[in-house]
Amino acid sequence: MYICLMERKLVSRKDYLRRLWSFKDQDLIKVITGFRRAGKSTLLDLFKNELLRNGIYENQIHFYNFELPENYLVKTWEEIYFEIKSKLSEEQMNYIFLDEIQNIENFELLVDGLFATENTDVYITGSNAKLLSSELATLLSGRHVEISILPFSFAEYLTGRGIDIQNRYLNYEALFFDYINETSLPKGITLREKGHAKLYDYLDAVYTTVVVKDIMQRHKIYDKRAFRNLTAFLAGQLGSPVSPAGISKALKADGKKIHHLTVQKYLDYLTESFVFYHVSRFDIKGKKQLATLEKYYIVDPGLLNIMRGREKRADRGHILENVVFLELLRRGYKVWTGKTRDAEVDFVVKTPSGDIHYYQVAWQLSGKDTLEREFKPLESIKDNYPKFLLTTDSFTENRNGIVHKNVFDWFLEEKR
Repeated sequence: MYICLMERKLVSRKDYLRRLWSFKDQDLIKVITGFRRAGKSTLLDLFKNELLRNGIYENQIHFYNFELPENYLVKTWEEIYFEIKSKLSEEQMNYIFLDEIQNIENFELLVDGLFATENTDVYITGSNAKLLSSELATLLSGRHVEISILPFSFAEYLTGRGIDIQNRYLNYEALFFDYINETSLPKGITLREKGHAKLYDYLDAVYTTVVVKDIMQRHKIYDKRAFRNLTAFLAGQLGSPVSPAGISKALKADGKKIHHLTVQKYLDYLTESFVFYHVSRFDIKGKKQLATLEKYYIVDPGLLNIMRGREKRADRGHILENVVFLELLRRGYKVWTGKTRDAEVDFVVKTPSGDIHYYQVAWQLSGKDTLEREFKPLESIKDNYPKFLLTTDSFTENRNGIVHKNVFDWFLEEKR
């Protein structure tokens, strides 16, 4: 068994670049959202470089990083607007990149003004879903498209490490534990060689920035202990159905009192900042979305080091389910968790073409009982849509029309 290494290279994020190219020069503002340090700024850099390689001149590209305080602290949105306009070319298309735009007060007016200017193609990034979907949508009345970016997939992580994913003889299980024990955030690739202490410090800094600056300060959360208790609790319930009332009750039983309405607010803040994603339940027989007992998945399994600090192997089934969920999002699927009369199906998805697929995820089919437990929910669905069971088993066997796949092959199948 060996690992074939290639020269380490910048991961191209081809799927996201393809989407940006599809909207280039369209009369839409391109809004790139996602968790802090997930690669939004790098994606803009990659796209900028592709523009230059395809005949766009340097003076047509205008890049502003609003994470740097000197670019926004002492300026109003009007001053920034006129500064940018003064540099635009009147005769050529101008490509305007505004990174972490939410740091500017009244940023919507800045974006709207630039969008209304002749010969502009506007791209913005931000780290808050509500800020860039609700408020911006209200002002721009549907004149924008949102591209939500995630940290590295398993395939991108391996590519970033220089591992040849064409090699089918890799120890995928060991590499997967590297992936979830380190971080899927792009910076982790360069930090891993400096040791786990450096990785931990980096994750701690990112998490503190998101929790303290992006959430606690902006939403004026004074009971910081309650918020951290809820975050840690949610991190321990990945893939389990929860409700605000149930979380409140569980925390109270553990001596951590928090009202269920406050729980709901905190859950909203965490999903708006892309720390967690919530998944609604879908009644497969009734063909309708249910409003109770949602599931939550974390944006990066590496953050569990900060929130829970526990050994991942003990919770490997739920973490694998979490990683599958994120991969389904990357492939452009709309995702629900499924409910039949007597069982739960991990994921019901609608593909970009409108097809319905069902997915069940398990670490291993270690015996007859496990095999029956994982196949039964899919077998109970009486329709002809594709059904998949994903596990780490090397040997797979289809049953009653259900396709049993090795999950590592599934992670890499679109990249090979």
